Amino acid sequence: MLTLAVLLLPIIGSGLLFALKGNISKYIAFIIAISELVLTAIIWCNFKADSGIQFEFGKELYFLPIKSTLHFGVDGLTVLMLLLTNVLTPIILYSSWNDERPSSFYALILLMQFGLVGIFSSLDGLMFYIFWEVTLIPIWFICGIFGTGENRLKINYKFFIYTFFGSLFMLVALIYVYLQAGSFDLNALYAVKIPAQAQTFIFWMFFLAFAIKLPIFPFHTWQADTYTMAPTQGSMLLSGIMLKMGVFGIIRYLLPLSPEAVGGTSGSIALILSIIGIVYASLIAIVQTDIKRLIAFSSMAHVGLIAAGIFASAIVSMHCGIDSTGIEGASIQMLAHGVNVVGLFYVADVLIKKFGTRDLSKMGGLASKAPFLAVLFMIISVGTMAVPLTNAFIGEFLLLKSIFTLSIWGAIIAGLTLILCAVYITKMYGMSMFGKGNQEFLEGQKDINLQTKLGLIVIAALIIVCGIYPQPLLSLSSETAQHIVSLLVK
Repeated sequence: MLTLAVLLLPIIGSGLLFALKGNISKYIAFIIAISELVLTAIIWCNFKADSGIQFEFGKELYFLPIKSTLHFGVDGLTVLMLLLTNVLTPIILYSSWNDERPSSFYALILLMQFGLVGIFSSLDGLMFYIFWEVTLIPIWFICGIFGTGENRLKINYKFFIYTFFGSLFMLVALIYVYLQAGSFDLNALYAVKIPAQAQTFIFWMFFLAFAIKLPIFPFHTWQADTYTMAPTQGSMLLSGIMLKMGVFGIIRYLLPLSPEAVGGTSGSIALILSIIGIVYASLIAIVQTDIKRLIAFSSMAHVGLIAAGIFASAIVSMHCGIDSTGIEGASIQMLAHGVNVVGLFYVADVLIKKFGTRDLSKMGGLASKAPFLAVLFMIISVGTMAVPLTNAFIGEFLLLKSIFTLSIWGAIIAGLTLILCAVYITKMYGMSMFGKGNQEFLEGQKDINLQTKLGLIVIAALIIVCGIYPQPLLSLSSETAQHIVSLLVK
């Protein structure tokens, strides 16, 4: 019942907040999010890493003409994703406390949390698709209503069309496998034997849906504009949690249901596109002066490495023997990237409010006036650069190791992300924190308030603690990664 409680608490809270008005709504939303985190911590503490799916809840949907079940449960990957979602949601809610937001804003964030928990805990293909679509509703309203810029509605429609049509490709693949299996239950889908030619079709249907969500080059054209015009909390949700839906889908559905396609030309093409995206997004990030666009392209580069590591690990497993390194690294890196990119957008929001602009060329010199912000921003920056003893180091190491096992040249090109990331992150930090800046403007500036300090301290602490002691997270990812690889080579 714990899984059901984690699933239902956000939707109950969301309904309550839609009915409420006033400033108290943000505190209620935060309490609900913290309660959700506590439930997740209980699941984590009671989870046995070597026991497969646990905390299951299942109920047949007899009224449907198709065989589908309300089947939810958790494995190691799900626990990681629940931690990602339910650690970041309170931080995202907390970051908005300095803004005047109606109760509907907080209700939409909790509705988004409900959809995300449903995706990560669902053990039924149809439920997975339904929750996938559920998440699109609140983020569309969050970006459309609370976003900024004259073209926000146009950009929001572009985002909606991209992601909605992408999900239709996934639905086609799920229906095809359902017709072979006779059920949407995940175990039934895994058990069906699909001809090699059909696997190629399934691969590309799933890949289009997940590549758009991540995004992977060249399906990225919606991303930077959407992240830029979205409110800070919308950008955090999109980059910190929502894009992980695509990575999760690749691991949970694409790899096990189309192993021969993954090990063939299709998998190699996906790997190449992922590596191209790493370099492409990094180079674009370097020339950006808009801080939110810079973070958007840096996010694309990092998820490109995650995708490349997954496909490399799968290809090696299909041809050279079992290798779950890339999938383990991807699982850890999803959590690390989520924390880091939310931290970057948190700091970006502070800087935009202080300087009144997103243009880095119009910032500068703030470190002397806000040393506490400068230190916390530095910790988040080195975490993003995957410096040893920070949270992203172990994940990126495992991902690059997986690519290196497949191709030395692939690893060299993908490894450019380490150098290029250092370039655009230090550029962002230097242009905002150092330099002369506008001395007249800086005279009136103060360091960040206690509330903002607490929010950024939590993020900085997560970066350091997970970097120094990643073993509990690695133990969660290991069994699921090995199970997925075993399905590939069955």
